[in-house]
Amino acid sequence: MALTADMLIQEIETMTVLELANLVKALEERFGVSAAAVAAPAAGGAAAAAAPAEEQTEFNVELTEAGANKLNVIKAVRELVAGLGLKEAKDMVDGAPKIVKEGASKEEAAKIKEKLEAAGAKVTIK
Repeated sequence: MALTADMLIQEIETMTVLELANLVKALEERFGVSAAAVAAPAAGGAAAAAAPAEEQTEFNVELTEAGANKLNVIKAVRELVAGLGLKEAKDMVDGAPKIVKEGASKEEAAKIKEKLEAAGAKVTIK
């Protein structure tokens, strides 16, 4: 006699949590897959699903394009990146897109973007 979907579901309903966990583990090993956690629709399940995503706290500021006034952008990059010489700043601007600052706070990234855009550059915050 062939096992139908209804019969399989009825059998799973009678399993203990431990038996079900062992079944999942056996299926993962047999088929070489990993079961992703899925929120079951239950009371309170909607509240867990509606939890907000963690807010990003660190940003990378990328110089995407130097623009028409490259000299001003080079000067701005030198001001923003500590210890950067004229040649290094020029190389960074010429090699755009380049990351100007990694791990900046939201406020710091906004200030860097504002300063570079005022100099004529195009900037992306990631």
